[in-house]
Amino acid sequence: MTHRIDRVEHLIKEEISLIFLYKLQNKFQNISFGFITITSVKVSPDLKIAKIYISVLEKDKREEALEKIKSISGYIRSELASRIRIKFVPELKFFIDDTLDYVEKIEGLIKKIHEDDNKGYD
Repeated sequence: MTHRIDRVEHLIKEEISLIFLYKLQNKFQNISFGFITITSVKVSPDLKIAKIYISVLEKDKREEALEKIKSISGYIRSELASRIRIKFVPELKFFIDDTLDYVEKIEGLIKKIHEDDNKGYD
């Protein structure tokens, strides 16, 4: 991956985080963005598409939050365009980042294995 792509990903992540924090809270009061974190951004080599991964604190509201974000992605993209200097602002595609769920599941399995091992020594 090139240094330029790294810089663009970092810039987009930073700016979209600020957009969520300041612009969306004020403009869309009916949507709670307080518990949403931008975890990573992956930009295609041609810089035309940016995949934005989000983490939603409340697990039961993930799909609802994702749908609301997708419905205003055009607004987010236009805000991003006004904040960064880049020839073409990539199309934004949002996804749920389930890495933490995976980590929790693995930790739970490891804990269970250790519990089972300790039972054998009683």
